[in-house]
Amino acid sequence: MDAEARGFGPRAFTRFSSRRCGSVPRGVGAFALALLTFLGADLAPRVASAQTVRPVIVEHHGKKAQAKFELVNDGLVPLNVVLEPKSFDVSIDGEVTYRPLDSSVHLKLSAMSLRIPAKQSRWVFYEAIADSYPAWFVIPCTFSGMPKHQGLNVTVELPHTVYLVQDQPLRREDVKIRSAVYAASSAKIYLEVENVATRLGRVSTAEVRGKNGRTAIASFPLLPNRIRRVVIPWDGAGVPTTLRLALQGFTIETPLGNASDVAGSADGK
Repeated sequence: MDAEARGFGPRAFTRFSSRRCGSVPRGVGAFALALLTFLGADLAPRVASAQTVRPVIVEHHGKKAQAKFELVNDGLVPLNVVLEPKSFDVSIDGEVTYRPLDSSVHLKLSAMSLRIPAKQSRWVFYEAIADSYPAWFVIPCTFSGMPKHQGLNVTVELPHTVYLVQDQPLRREDVKIRSAVYAASSAKIYLEVENVATRLGRVSTAEVRGKNGRTAIASFPLLPNRIRRVVIPWDGAGVPTTLRLALQGFTIETPLGNASDVAGSADGK
């Protein structure tokens, strides 16, 4: 979900496990790991596409969030779903790490577990407030009960990510572009942007333009007093020249540097 936190939803993934060895990715032999890799490439997209959490990411403004999200089982068998709310951290590169739900976030869920018949969906309602704003948390939803694949149990974890946003939005002076360079060897733009405020913001669009093309990536959050690195692939003709960030109420434009001109950049690596 930045991914939202690199694409930023916090993470969504498929697990394969057996009764004897538990979670396959942890401490398995080479053969089992190779089997997992093979199955993951083949099975995971098909399994995950049959289950959906929607919406994936939401932002609530105001002191109390009252909302709902939908759990969809588009498969052919009934599934069990377990919800386990978590807080999360996001690294400078957008990697997400879960931790127990902060005591400063007060969350009420209409259900912590559900059973969803085949080809049906269920709604989960919730109320959330925080001791201080902004705040954020995620509700990982773990689907289980899918048919085994070659003896392995399959579970799918999909997140619903919630941001509780302060009343005042970010201002232009709160957002600093530390660097924005184009690396020709990898055809990528390497962006480093900093939020120097105590408020939460979001880049709704990061767009790169050149004389003969443009490319853009999906939105990502700017957490308070954090730096965020973002990599933007360039598939346009010629060399990109300008970066444009769109945020609530304002935009920022800056010329792109060339990685070969930045001392110690190692061509963006």
